[in-house]
Amino acid sequence: MTAVRPDIAPVEQAPATADFPVGFVWGAATAAYQVEGAAAEDGRTPSIWDTFSHTPGKVHNGDTGDIAADHYHRYRDDVALMKELGLKAYRFSVSWSRVQPTGRGPAVERGLDFYRRLTDELLEAGITPVATLYHWDLPQELEDAGGWPHRATADRFADYAAIMAGALGDRVGMWTTFNEPWCSAFLGYGSGVHAPGRTEPAATLRAAHHLNLAHGRAAGILRGQLPAAAQISVTLNLHQVRPLTDSAADADAARRIDAVGNRIFTGPILDGAYPEDLIADTSHLVDWPELVRDGDLAAISAPIDVLGVNYYTPTLVSTPSGGTGDSQDDGHGRSDHSPWTGSEHVAFHLAEGRKRTAMNWAIDPDGLHSLLMDVTRDHPGLPLMVTENGAAFDDYVSPEGLVADPERIEYLHGHLDAVRRAVADGADVRGYFLWSLMDNFEWGYGYSKRFGAVYVDYGSQRRIPKSSAHWYADVIRRHALPPAV
Repeated sequence: MTAVRPDIAPVEQAPATADFPVGFVWGAATAAYQVEGAAAEDGRTPSIWDTFSHTPGKVHNGDTGDIAADHYHRYRDDVALMKELGLKAYRFSVSWSRVQPTGRGPAVERGLDFYRRLTDELLEAGITPVATLYHWDLPQELEDAGGWPHRATADRFADYAAIMAGALGDRVGMWTTFNEPWCSAFLGYGSGVHAPGRTEPAATLRAAHHLNLAHGRAAGILRGQLPAAAQISVTLNLHQVRPLTDSAADADAARRIDAVGNRIFTGPILDGAYPEDLIADTSHLVDWPELVRDGDLAAISAPIDVLGVNYYTPTLVSTPSGGTGDSQDDGHGRSDHSPWTGSEHVAFHLAEGRKRTAMNWAIDPDGLHSLLMDVTRDHPGLPLMVTENGAAFDDYVSPEGLVADPERIEYLHGHLDAVRRAVADGADVRGYFLWSLMDNFEWGYGYSKRFGAVYVDYGSQRRIPKSSAHWYADVIRRHALPPAV
């Protein structure tokens, strides 16, 4: 059974008239590089995403996060908007290179001061701050020294965690070490569609282990420095993997993707070991006994208080009859290199008969219910939070100055109903964070995709709550879903 702190009790069940438990957290999320801007202000130095976005051909339309949604300068207005919408929590990430520009040594107080001001503004508005230490923006100097494939980067991350615990530990009670380490390792070092843009299969696996190790070391630091009531988590973009058919070959394809997409993280973090089938599938790429040193797994598997789960769409796979799969059709960006290290031959498919988002992702709320129940089955007693869920659509401002997004409302209603059903079926789900609070820099897609509940006019930086924002505010007020439209 997964190790969980014994003092973390399930949230109290709500009255029968409500859809969600008492204490269920309603929030929204963003990431530093996607919203902050102020890329070279107050001592901040380039991260790998600054370098990547400024490299010609890497990001749609040559977009960068230099200005983004200008949250660095407009955070007070943004917090006021959160309060107006009734948000109970805001999940933000910290820009490592803003507070520790080289990834080493003392912090820059001007950088820390921004997060202190943001946190104080949230608390004054009655909004719980949820701090994520890492959402993909490694200081460029650490990448130059080897990046996540280099073991020393885990040591640097532990030092950074100590800095943040010292700066915000007296006012932030919910902490996440990493957001989606799979993307950092497999998209950053495998397919190269994310920063730093490397395509090195062995480096991908080494990065994954060192991200796990960094999580474990940082969690230990946080546990030692924070008040006893503080909650520590990690957020994983768990793939809800399905075989295309009931054939043994397709079942094995699903097993392989589950191993390299999910269990490479849940294995060591929640069970204290890397799966044997993962090691067998990838032992031709790395020497696992050399990579995983004595003490690593004990550090990585220290108990967490909550597991964050991000979900957007399921993953449908098969073993292709022709021999090699189409690595460009896996929903993670086009590349000549597969992110599925050790399982490059698996083919990916788009489910037929389903509506799609602007990302061309199939809309399937049942996938979220299944994912939450699978985690509950495999790790009984583990508290969960849905830390990202949302959809991109082609939003526009009407002549009346309004942004109607009925497709997003339909998407959110379906997925919140999936969460409600999972809770009713026994999953200990403690909260839901909408992705995203506002439109922002969508990584390799630049500003061409809009996930926000709040529309951002990037020229004027004007914020316009979409109809989905008002709908979500009503859900929060009701603590229940309204009737489906």
